[in-house]
This record gives sequence, C-alpha cells and structure tokens, in this order.
Amino acid sequence: MDDRTLVSAVNALTARWARESLAGGGPGETVFSAAGVWPLLALLVAGASGPARGELEQAVAMDAATAAGASGRLLARLDAMDGVDTAVGLWTRASLPLAPGWLSLLPAGAHGHFTGDTETDRRTLDAWAADRTHGMVPRMPVAVDRNTLLLLANALALRTDWAEPFQDHHTGTLFRSSRHLDMAGVASTPFGPLTMAKVNGTNGIEVHLLRGPGHVAPGEVLAAGMAALDGTYQVLPGNLLPYGRPGPGVVVEDVTSFDPAPALDLTTVPFTVGAEHDLLDRAELFGLAAARDAGAGHFPGISAQPLAVGAAKQAATATFSAKGFRAAAVTAVSLIVGSAPGQARQARRVRVEFLRPFGFLAVHRLFPAVLVAGWVAP
Repeated sequence: MDDRTLVSAVNALTARWARESLAGGGPGETVFSAAGVWPLLALLVAGASGPARGELEQAVAMDAATAAGASGRLLARLDAMDGVDTAVGLWTRASLPLAPGWLSLLPAGAHGHFTGDTETDRRTLDAWAADRTHGMVPRMPVAVDRNTLLLLANALALRTDWAEPFQDHHTGTLFRSSRHLDMAGVASTPFGPLTMAKVNGTNGIEVHLLRGPGHVAPGEVLAAGMAALDGTYQVLPGNLLPYGRPGPGVVVEDVTSFDPAPALDLTTVPFTVGAEHDLLDRAELFGLAAARDAGAGHFPGISAQPLAVGAAKQAATATFSAKGFRAAAVTAVSLIVGSAPGQARQARRVRVEFLRPFGFLAVHRLFPAVLVAGWVAP
C-alpha cells in the first residue's frame, strides 16, 4: 500500500467525523484525532468476522487483509516524524487466549496483562497514557472493570515551535507580520470563499487555520479545508488576492509605510481545547455498531473467546500559543465477553460531550494525514 492511499483513508475518517460532530454549528469547541482511532479500527477489522467486519472495513476504507498491514505502516510513518510520538498498548487478562497471527500485528513489547486488581490496573493505564503524551492526557479514557477482557489503546502526541513566533498582545490576541504572503490564501469552495493560513513549525508540522462564511457549519469548514489541502479546491495565495475583502476576515489594501515590501499580517488568538469522545455515540461512523452487540462474538481472529466491544473512547487536547503548538490524543477500545445469541445484552452508558469560530488542522508536510483537527469558538 502506498502512502497516498493510507493518507486518503485516514483523512476520509477525519472529514466524516468533522461533519457529524459539528453538524449544524454544534456542539461547539472540540478537538479530535482520527489518526489516533484509525490504527485501532484497522487492528480490530483484521480479527473481525461477519457484520462487524463489513462495518469496520467501511470505516477504515479498505478490506481487512489490507488493513492488517496498514495499521503498522501508519504507526511507523507517524513515529518516524520529528515532533510526533505514537504508541500502541494492549492489555489482556492472562486467561484470554490470543491468536498469534493477530498479536504479531502489534509492535514488539506492546502486550501486557491485567493484574486483576482494578485500582492497580487503573494506575498502570493512566501512567501509560500520561507518559506517552508527555503529560498532556493524564488518564486512560476507558475504565477497566471485572468485565474487561482486553484493552487496546493508541497514544498520539505532537509538538512544534513556530518558525516565526507570534507577539503575545495584552488584548488576548497573537500577532505576527511576515514577508511570505503565500502562507495565507482563499480557497474557492461550493459554499463560497474559505480563508486559510498556514503556520509552520520548526520540525515539519504545520497548523492550518480555517475560516469560512458565518452560515457554514464548522464541520463543513474543516472538511473543505482538508479538500483544499489535497488539491480538490483551488487556493488563491495571498500575493494574488484582489484588493478588497476576498474572503472571510481578509482585507487586501495599500497602506502608508516606510517599508515598501509587501507583508502578511496575521492575527489570531491563543487557545487550549480539550474534549472527550464516546465513539459508541457514533458507532456507525467508526464501524462499531455490530461489534458492540454482546449477544455474539465478533473477533474470532483475535481470540477463540467470543468478544464484543464494551467501550470505545478518546480524550484529546490541543494548545496554540505564541511560541508553538502542542496536541495529544489517547484512544482506547475495550473488549468484553460476547455470548450466544438470545442472552441479555449489557447496558451502555451514554456520555454527552462538553465541547465550545475557526477550525484547525495539524499535519506533517511529508505525510499529510491530518493528525489533529478541531474547532475554536469565540
């Protein structure tokens, strides 16, 4: 599989998640990482069968056989990037038999066992999440209890300092002036002009700020920004923009100055955004609708023990400051006993997300899968 196919699959999940979670302008402020979910779904589909396999294949946009190797390829590509750290962890009960072929898909040293003591296991999992994200996500988003047979987790962290830092004004805004007018532009989209500005980090990570017309849903703004980045929509760079107001928040004019060189003045705001997502609230999006049915087993390629998805959650955070950008996400999926059809199903607890108008996408210039996406409300 080539990188282009892999990037397309990850970004397609990011776009669908953005559209669903931010449809109609709400829930407001949020941050999420499909790049943190995708490798877990790919590992699950590699061991799935029946309807669960079909749904997971649709979610990862490839067949199970291809996804098995693609998960490792994605993790390797991300981990090789300067400023990006990623890890996969697997914890199981010692009594749970695992298929050797499936276990071999995980990185070496990723597999550990539960002790059986809930508090001890909780501390171990929280420490793993905190260590793998440099403290940005201090806890594992999925709790372990006596019903948990397996927990599969991914941690993703990215850090960069700006190549051109901002000035931190006392008004609560960040400002910088640059000679590089092509670092901003306006894309032509079906809903109208989309304003884009790229902020380069020192290690290849880029953060793209996006602003669309006020009537457009945030999820559509993020999806359009991704389409513009992959060349679907034409982007007119700042040095070619016409005078006037060619896009939301953009003014092109001549000003009186002692310096005759053109300049790009960029004003934004610092932000820290955090969110928790219950992936089972959008089970169809992630291909987990059938797999969460505990009335049957769905993963014979993982274990001879019938298994079903008990929980699937992500905790994510992102901080944009005058000096740089920091973001992290921990995603976890737990598997419980799947039983024969007709038995009682476990009840699910539904979590309501608490989230807060511009969007942001963080990518690496050498491998443009969106690592983190989000929306910042006023």
